[in-house]
Amino acid sequence: MKRVNLRNLTVQVVLAIILGIIVGAIFPSFGAQLKILADIFIKLIKMLIAPIIFLTVVTGIGSMGDMKKVGSIGLKALIYFEVMSTISLAIGFIVVHIIKPGVGVNTDALKSSGADISEYTKAAANQDHGIQAFVMSVLPENFFGAIANGELLPVLVCAVFFGLAAASIGDPVKQVITLCEQASQIFFKIVGMVMKFSPLAAFGAMAYTIGNFGMGSLWNLGKLMLGVYITMALFVIVILGLVLRYAANVNIFKFLSYIKNELLIVLGTSSSESALPLIMKKLERFGCSKQVVGLVVPTGYSFNLDGTAIYLSMAAMFIAQVYDVHLSIWQQLYLLLILMVTSKGAAGVTGSGFITLAATLAAFPMIPVAGIALLIGVDRFMSEARAITNIIGNSVATVVVAKWENEYDPKQHDVLVAELKEEKRLRHEHA
Repeated sequence: MKRVNLRNLTVQVVLAIILGIIVGAIFPSFGAQLKILADIFIKLIKMLIAPIIFLTVVTGIGSMGDMKKVGSIGLKALIYFEVMSTISLAIGFIVVHIIKPGVGVNTDALKSSGADISEYTKAAANQDHGIQAFVMSVLPENFFGAIANGELLPVLVCAVFFGLAAASIGDPVKQVITLCEQASQIFFKIVGMVMKFSPLAAFGAMAYTIGNFGMGSLWNLGKLMLGVYITMALFVIVILGLVLRYAANVNIFKFLSYIKNELLIVLGTSSSESALPLIMKKLERFGCSKQVVGLVVPTGYSFNLDGTAIYLSMAAMFIAQVYDVHLSIWQQLYLLLILMVTSKGAAGVTGSGFITLAATLAAFPMIPVAGIALLIGVDRFMSEARAITNIIGNSVATVVVAKWENEYDPKQHDVLVAELKEEKRLRHEHA
């Protein structure tokens, strides 16, 4: 019988998730208090994201030396992001029309549940979701303030300008680029230290979810949840699978197996940001150049949220079905356009998709914003699916753009496959 290696981080995270579910079910009040473990872990990761993004992008652009190359990568990435986001939104619309999860729901439950949606509607109301407001939010008011506040897009803008300036100067500032690369290695080392606590975070997150909302919450909106899960699974396997096979001749299942550790971390914490530094290193090892990884992955975390787009389209139409709101094809297309804008503002952290949904409905008054109260109890479970789909989508995007730019090394990928096979063989021998 094969022995389980308890020192393996993947095994530890899986066991922690299972243990968290058990503790949350048996000791709900205690489990609800364990959310702090996940909050601490996510806070530690977020502490590192801004400097890692800045240093990685600066190193990537600064060492590239070719401004046309930078522009080409950025343009192709943005076109890819918009196409895939539109496809994911459309798929969500189609599936929710087929399964009709909101038909027959008793809206009286909203009045008796006591669910408080004020924090979400207030957060949505405080955000201006026009194109101009979005562009202004991307531009930082202060170079160092953007990094200090950990604002991903403003940090990216600062890094791009810094990298472009360094690349245009050339050899006189080569030592600065080298220093940035060395500093990034230190930060990645810190990430490795923090990741040792990921099983504790996964345990706390799952115990909180079950303890706070109960096992019954898994069944309240089971039809919608199942629809969201199936839709995201089909999107990953069929759409992203075909894209990855056609663009880079890579099997989607083998690719998912390669990044399984990062996916499990995302599953435990419900945040795709928790695995951002690790996935960047993994993609470089997979064969993508540092330049492409440094530009595409951080940008994708704000512009390429496939899982969030699927959730937003299905959740909005679910609420419309609950309240028996019949939308014409033109109204649905208008809702789709609104979602294409608001989904770009959903960061890769837990709960942001829910606030974005409130903002979307606030901009589309035909669907009652009060309906989001139906989703509060189970949003946590769909948040995990959103985060996993988001990180897979950004990983595939990086490989595809790297292939388009001839910045993908298949030989490095072949070496990696051979190394993984050898590791697997050695594990079997030790077992």
